[in-house]
Amino acid sequence: MSTKKALTNTIFQMVVLCIVGVIINFIGIGITKVTGIHLFFDSIGTVVTSVMGGYLPGIMVGLITNLVKGLAFTPTSIYYIVVNVLIAVISYIFSRKGWIKQPMGILALIFILTVIGGGHGFLLNWVVEERMNTEEIRTVLPYEVLYDLIDKTVTVLFVVILQTVIPDKIQDIIRVEGWQQKPLTKEEEKIVKESNNRLVSLRTKILFLLVMACVAVGVAATLTSVVLYRSYTTNEHIKLAQGVTALVKSSIDPEKVDTYIEEGDDAPGYKDVEDRLYNIRNSSPDIEYIYVYKIEEDGCHVVFDLDTEELQGGNPGDVIEFDESFSPLIPTLLSGGSIDPIISDDTYGWLITVYEPVYDKDGKCVCYAAADVSMNLIKQNQIVFTIKLMSVFLGFFIFVIALGIWISEYNLILPVNTMAKSASAFAYDSEESLEENVEKIKSLDIRTGDEVENMYLAFSKTTEKSVEYMESIKTKTETIEKMQSALIMVLADMVENRDENTGDHVRKTAAYTRIIMDKLLEMGIYTDQLTEQFIFNVENSAPLHDIGKIQVSDTILNKPGKLTDEEFEKMKFHTVAGAMIIDQVIEKVPDSGYMKEAKNLAEFHHEKWNGKGYPHGLSGEDIPLSARIMAVADVFDALVSERCYKKAFPFEKAMDIIKEDAGTHFDPNVAEAFIASADRVRGVMDQFNEKN
Repeated sequence: MSTKKALTNTIFQMVVLCIVGVIINFIGIGITKVTGIHLFFDSIGTVVTSVMGGYLPGIMVGLITNLVKGLAFTPTSIYYIVVNVLIAVISYIFSRKGWIKQPMGILALIFILTVIGGGHGFLLNWVVEERMNTEEIRTVLPYEVLYDLIDKTVTVLFVVILQTVIPDKIQDIIRVEGWQQKPLTKEEEKIVKESNNRLVSLRTKILFLLVMACVAVGVAATLTSVVLYRSYTTNEHIKLAQGVTALVKSSIDPEKVDTYIEEGDDAPGYKDVEDRLYNIRNSSPDIEYIYVYKIEEDGCHVVFDLDTEELQGGNPGDVIEFDESFSPLIPTLLSGGSIDPIISDDTYGWLITVYEPVYDKDGKCVCYAAADVSMNLIKQNQIVFTIKLMSVFLGFFIFVIALGIWISEYNLILPVNTMAKSASAFAYDSEESLEENVEKIKSLDIRTGDEVENMYLAFSKTTEKSVEYMESIKTKTETIEKMQSALIMVLADMVENRDENTGDHVRKTAAYTRIIMDKLLEMGIYTDQLTEQFIFNVENSAPLHDIGKIQVSDTILNKPGKLTDEEFEKMKFHTVAGAMIIDQVIEKVPDSGYMKEAKNLAEFHHEKWNGKGYPHGLSGEDIPLSARIMAVADVFDALVSERCYKKAFPFEKAMDIIKEDAGTHFDPNVAEAFIASADRVRGVMDQFNEKN
């Protein structure tokens, strides 16, 4: 069966199961509505689909059921997605483990589903409905749990009966499995899934990444939503405070303010205004305090100050000292100016305070109308809002994680593990065993239609070819290695003969690279890369790091003075040219081990750790380790060697430069290893100096 056809069949099967499961759920909901019984039966289809079809279709049924209910019937149903999704996951686990076929397992499943559906669902309901009366919860919760116990008992028993009646062969057909290879038996699948990884399995890594991604998205979305919600509600409260203050202001006759202060309740019209202010305050439970003050140098003179249940207001004419927090605002208030709304959280609670100046007919500020609006409910509403969001997000996150696990399981983990198990069981003891192993690998029939399938086809083809040409390949490999060694020496001599400045530069730098790699191993740095083969490749291909200079003209290469910018750009091209030359060699000898490392040395040895090198501006560990090692060796030898355009630097000065440029030009670890090997470095330098 082709990959496309297998995928189409799986999707079709998944869609049919989801439709059937959702229909069963809504039939259960319809029964409860028609009969009027205080049960739900809205998760029967979810449990049936999970047990018969698998966790993914079960989760999808739970998700779709609540989405449809929320969008078409009851909006708050969306907040219970997580309940139905968790029911799907738990039901699948019990089915997968075979517990649902055992009496104790059935009882345990009923109990757990009751806790999830009854306990969690009930508490979530109280949050969603914003009725958090503890006494009511104690009274109603036992009955709700009892009803849900009956509901889940009927649900589980229905599924158990259904599983008993339906033949195993039919159940195997119903179960959704996304095999992208020859299906494995349960025993084979168990063996393939056995973890013998050195550190962490691919399954664990994928799960970790999925969880982290979902958590990151959830936290970001929740925080953003909460911040926006809080900002919106705060702005709404500010608008309320401003509106209340405007009403209070309109209720005050500015020409009578002084009379109100002097005569209080006895002043004509005072009680009428006060009653009007009480009516304004009682219009909203969020309005905490309403007062009218005349601001003088000695403090706030009370014009109106309404009593509350907890606090008695001041009497007309009372002087209230300025609060310290108002100190910056006093000059503005004394001048009759306007101030921005004030948000405070102190002994009077979390309040928004708005002051509005009241002007007389001459435009003079005679007092300030003020209102305090409480924002204490915002905290409680914010908690409720966050719980609602988390309930929705959690349901979708479980679905995303389940989908990711399901896809990675059948498209990546099982195929890769199957290939790994087949390869590890490969026997080389006889020709018959080799042929048998090849046939086993071919029979895997992995058809993921992606890179895994490409890897499988390559693996299968390579295995077959390796059996047929094992001895031939061995001979060819030996020949290629000899050709590589000879070619390197020829090319290195060509470079030295052209460049009058370098002398034994390529040989000295090769020796320095070996010194650096030995010291890095001794220091325990980059040990995963510094294999025996790597060290061999780098040391033996190091003479080719300047091979690209073959394509640089003699005029530039041997110029006694400083290069012009244009000449330097041409000189810089030797890195790319070197890589191109070695690429041509690699094309002819594709299995050349240290030719690939020679290309890294030629192309990247002028890159800098801080990204300011050339030709590509790579930085840090994006630069191959071999090139980072060569960079130190190359620069050091250039420093201590005499050129037609400069004198040789003393050994100590050159070492100081290497040390100063660690972390900018050079990999600090490589530079440290080089400096720590100063005695060996000096020995190589002296050896070649004596030779010359």
